Amino acid sequence: MAQEIEAKTHTTRALIELRQRILSGAFAGGTRLFEVALAEELQISRTPVRAAMSRLAEEGLLERVRNGGFVVRSFAYADVLDTIELRGVLEGTAARLAAERGVTEAKLREINDILTRLDACFGAAPGAVDFVSYSDLNGRYHEALSRLADSLTIEREIARVTHLPFASPSAFLPTGLKPEAFGRSLRIAQAQHRAIVEAIAAREGTRAEALAREHARAGRENLARIFAGDRDVASAMPALALVEPGGRDRA
Repeated sequence: MAQEIEAKTHTTRALIELRQRILSGAFAGGTRLFEVALAEELQISRTPVRAAMSRLAEEGLLERVRNGGFVVRSFAYADVLDTIELRGVLEGTAARLAAERGVTEAKLREINDILTRLDACFGAAPGAVDFVSYSDLNGRYHEALSRLADSLTIEREIARVTHLPFASPSAFLPTGLKPEAFGRSLRIAQAQHRAIVEAIAAREGTRAEALAREHARAGRENLARIFAGDRDVASAMPALALVEPGGRDRA
């Protein structure tokens, strides 16, 4: 039992460390990762390193190569847009089903409490936003939204797509900066958050679905803004180096 716990601990540590290195830009797209070298560097055995890399392959950050091992993936810009679109479709379905089926008062209180805490992230100035707190609470809002439909299938599929690289609701929030353009867009996003919940509570399924799908487009717009030349934001998000302009990944 003690050995199993230790193995899980080492795997978790390796998983967190490797994921952080990939998303921080320390490992560029196409970088080959070697179990032995990483195990020695992390001072653990090869087994938890191998398990961590397998998990990262499931998350889409690594890709298995034919002769064994893994490489860091790159992502086509168009495919990232499609992934965000897919999340919007799924969240729209969740919002519509929640409105049609009805939501308990307890669940409405939970998500409205998150909305109140999100409101507190905004300062008096137009661009003043606590991006770190907003990012965390934004993730909680979308998790709560996925549960409102009371469907394990919908909840599971939203969780799956959200864990794909760059598909999370907060994937393109500049947590290290406070550019006014992003501050304004987040105020609009927060208004959409409230409108979605209000539509669900009013049992307006079609409106709730349309609002949720439109809300997901904020991620597309933020990504487009960055790739259009917002270098200050891009420099604070090293993981964007994994996204390549152009067509779709057919590997």
